[in-house]
Amino acid sequence: MDELERFRAEVRRFIEESCPPSMRTPGGEADEVWGGRRAVFSHPDAKVWLDRMAARGFTAPTWPREYGGAGLSPAEAAILDAELHGAGCRMALRSLGLWMLGPVLLRFGSEAQKRAHLPPIARGEIRWCQGYSEPGAGSDLASLSTRAERRGDAFVLDGQKTWTSHADRADWMFCLVRTDPAASKHEGIGFLLVDMASPGVSVRPIKLISGSSPFCETFFDGVRVPAGNLVGAPGQGWIIAKALLEHERASIGKLRSASFAAEEPLADLARRYLGDEGGALPDPVLRDRIAQADLDHLAYQLTSRRAAETAQSSRTPGPESSVLKLYGMELNKRRKELRVVIAGFAGLGAVDPPAAGFTPAERDLTRDWLRSRANSIEGGTTEIQLNIIAKRILGLPD
Repeated sequence: MDELERFRAEVRRFIEESCPPSMRTPGGEADEVWGGRRAVFSHPDAKVWLDRMAARGFTAPTWPREYGGAGLSPAEAAILDAELHGAGCRMALRSLGLWMLGPVLLRFGSEAQKRAHLPPIARGEIRWCQGYSEPGAGSDLASLSTRAERRGDAFVLDGQKTWTSHADRADWMFCLVRTDPAASKHEGIGFLLVDMASPGVSVRPIKLISGSSPFCETFFDGVRVPAGNLVGAPGQGWIIAKALLEHERASIGKLRSASFAAEEPLADLARRYLGDEGGALPDPVLRDRIAQADLDHLAYQLTSRRAAETAQSSRTPGPESSVLKLYGMELNKRRKELRVVIAGFAGLGAVDPPAAGFTPAERDLTRDWLRSRANSIEGGTTEIQLNIIAKRILGLPD
C-alpha cells in the first residue's frame, strides 16, 4: 500500500470513528455551521463534528499545521474531500475566513497576523465578513471612498460598505479602504482587518423581496483600527483584493455544486407533484428540461473538479474561477425556477404571512427562487465575469 492509499484508509477510519451518524445525512440552510463567537448549532452533533475536524486540521487541510491546518499535500486534500463527500458528511464549517481571507493572509500577511487570525479561523471561533462594495463603488470597486487616515499607531476609518453578507453576525471584517486619496484610484487602497465590536461600527440589515437576506449595510464613524491590522503595504490593497476575489469565485462554485447535491432531485420532485406513467413523467417537454438541467449539473461538477485539481497543484485559483462563478449562478437560477414550475400552484406559497395549506418546503420554493435573482450580482456581476473571461481567458481585445 502506497502513502496515498494509507492516508485514504486513515481518513476512512477517522470518518467512521469521528463523524456522528446525524452528520452523515443531508442538511438544509438552517443546519449550516458558520462558527464565530455567536455560533448557532441546529444539532449538538454539529459542534462535535466541527471540533473533531478542527482538531485534525481538516477544516483547513492544506494550511500549515502551525496555523491550524493539517499540512496536507494537494493529492491528500483531494482524497480527504472525496472521502468526506463519499460518506455523505456535512460540511463541518462554512467560513469566508477559510475560503477567502485565509489564503490571502498566507500569501500577504505578516507572521503576527497569520498566528493571530488563522488558527481561530480553522477552529471556527471567529466569523469574518467582506467589506468591499459601497453605494458608489460596486462593479467599479476601485472607486471606493471609505477612508482610513493614519494617526499615530492607528488608522481612523470613516465611510460605508453595502451588500456586506452576514455583517450582523460577523466578528471581524476584511475591508478595502482608501489610505491615500492623492494616489491613483488603484494605488491608494489598503486591505484592513477590522474588529466589528470596535466603537463606531454599526450594521443595518437589508431586506430583500424573498423576505430575508444575508446582506447588510455597514457604517464606520471614526473607528480606530490598529496599524498592525493592515495587510501588506498601504497601497497594496488592490493587488490583495484581486487575489482574494479569485478565491471567492472559486469557493462560490464549490458551494454551488454542494448545494445542488443536497437538493431533492428534480425528477423526484416532479413525480411527487405530477406523478408518472410507467416510470416516465407525463410531460415530455418537462422531461427534456429536467434532463438538460441534470446534464448541465454533471458537466458543471466535472469542470469544478478539474479546476479544483488545477488550483491545488498551483495553490491559487486563476481566472477560470470566473467561469465557475458565472455558470454556477446561472445554473442555480434556472434550477430554482424549474423547481417552482414543477410545483405549480404549490410553488407560490412564499407570502407574508404564510398562506394556510402550504408546507414549509413549498414556501421555501418561491423564496429560494426569489433569492436566486441576486446570484447575477453577488460575488461580481455577470457583466464583470464576462469581461474577465473575454480578456484573461479568451484573450479578446478591448
